[in-house]
Order: sequence, then structure tokens, then C-alpha cells
Amino acid sequence: MFELIKKIADVYGATGRESAVADTIEALLKDKVDSITRDAMGNLICEKRGTDPGGKRIMLSAHMDHIGFIVAAVEKEGFLRVAPVGGIRVAYSHTRHVCFANGVQGVIVQEPVADNEKPVMKHMFIDIGAADAEEALSMVQLGDIAVYAPDCFRLGEYRVAAPAMDDRIACALLISVMQQLGETKDTVYAVFSTQEEVGCRGAKTAAYGINPDVGIALDVTGNGDTPKTKLPSVKLGDGAAVKIMDNGSISSPEVVSALLAAGEKAGVKTQREVLPYGGTDAMAMQTTRSGVRVGTVSIPCRYVHSACEVIDLRDVDAAEKLLLAYLQ
Repeated sequence: MFELIKKIADVYGATGRESAVADTIEALLKDKVDSITRDAMGNLICEKRGTDPGGKRIMLSAHMDHIGFIVAAVEKEGFLRVAPVGGIRVAYSHTRHVCFANGVQGVIVQEPVADNEKPVMKHMFIDIGAADAEEALSMVQLGDIAVYAPDCFRLGEYRVAAPAMDDRIACALLISVMQQLGETKDTVYAVFSTQEEVGCRGAKTAAYGINPDVGIALDVTGNGDTPKTKLPSVKLGDGAAVKIMDNGSISSPEVVSALLAAGEKAGVKTQREVLPYGGTDAMAMQTTRSGVRVGTVSIPCRYVHSACEVIDLRDVDAAEKLLLAYLQ
């Protein structure tokens, strides 16, 4: 699984610029599903048809996009002023290595601020080594988006860190599930969605087109197992988390029960997740058309929206077995 995670996590795919990630995933699944399409939003939709014409339509959604920094202005000295694309944390970004889609590398830096002033995005700039604005604009353009540079590595025996773990870990999970999934009664749609980090936009249009009976988001969630961080009550290594609610959706009780039962059937550890913030593609799926029953299977993750998001491979394995048991 580590090799698959690294393969997916290392691909450039800022929010709204996910096509290279979609290309990589399509190559891995083209022989494992019945059809693959892309819609106007850039969602990659992989369909595996069920054997029962009257079976359910089940949509699994993992988002491809990665938070980033969009170039909004160039100073005469060649430094790039940027705005956030998604939930950037300024405190996590100072002197981080970033990269653009065209391969240009940079360092994002916080300028000095007054002692009583809180650093915000207007205090951040990217240094790409340009001597002046003309040279900078020969390297990047206004509207280009930088992301934390790829850096996928192992921590001990079971844990892995990467800047795009949110949500490439769920993309890798969904790829693995579809590669292993045998014949099912229901039709399964594996959706690799776009623009989740700016409002779950891709999942909204994909769900409208698919019109699923059940929608399950696959995403990371926060952790409660580091110093002074105790909520949500979720720990790395304690299994896949089945979400009860977050700030964007309340999971359908029948879907929660079915997912927990699938985890029990698969013999894996599961955790019940109550997240007092955040949201997933379930938020978009739940309110499409006349409404969809939804749930979320989460991978516990430390340091979300940073350049070193950390997950535990045992939780990924548990989530994979739970989902296969649910779908079969």
C-alpha cells in the first residue's frame, strides 16, 4: 500500500487543477471497472455495474485536490504574493518548500510582523529565485497555484507522512478497493472528486449526475491522540473511523449501522467519529436532488492541512476490509 500511496500523493493536483491525478488513477483502474468518464468539473467517475438490475446505486467519493497558494501579484523584486486556495494554515506554512505544476520550485515565507500583529496570508510571499518581476513572470504566471512539495515518507513501521495525504490516502484506498472488488449485486461508482477543499463542488455535480441511493465519502479526519489534542476521540492505529457527524453533515443512521456491521463482519477495528468541525463530500451528496442517505469512512490523520499529514497503514487496511465487506 505504501507504494500506491506515494504514487498518488506525489502527483501535482491543486484544487481546480486535478487532471494529472485523474490521469494517474485512470491508468490504474481502466481494466478493473466497466466504464470511466469525466464530467465538466473534472471528476473521474469509475462505474462497476451490479448484477441486479434493481440493485442500488452506491457512490463512493474521495477527493483528488490539494490545498494551495494562488499567485495574485508579483512584486518588482520578483517575490510572489499569494492567496489561499482551500484551508491554508499560515502557522504551518512559513519557510516550507512549495512547487508549481510546471516544476518551478519555491519557498513560502512570512515577512516580519509587529509583535502585536497576527500573521495572515497578506504577510506571506513565495521566493522562486527570481531577480525581478520580469524574471518571475517568465517562470510562473498570475493564477498559477503552488502546493506543498511532494515528500512522502515512512514514520516507524506503520505510519506515513505526506503533504497531500488529505485526501490522496482516500484516493489510494478507493483505488485498492475497486481493484479487489468482485461481482456485486449493486452498481458501484468510485468518484474521484474535484474542488472539495473549496466547498465540495465536484461531489455535488457528480452526485447529481449519478443520482445514488447511498453516498459514502472517504476522507481523513482529525486526531485526538497528541499532546493537548483530545477531540475528536479518534486515535491513529485504532482502526477506520465511521463518522456520526461533522460540521457539514449528519450521517444517516442506517448507513452508519451498515458500515459498523461491515467492520464487525470483516473482523477489523472501527471507531465512532464525532467531529466538531470540518466536512466531507458527504455534505454535497446528502443534499443533491431530493436527498441521499450518506455516511463517511475516515482515516485518522495528524496535522491535517500541513506539509506533513500523518496516517497509520493499519487504519487504511481496516477501512479497505470494511468497505469490501459492505459492498459485497
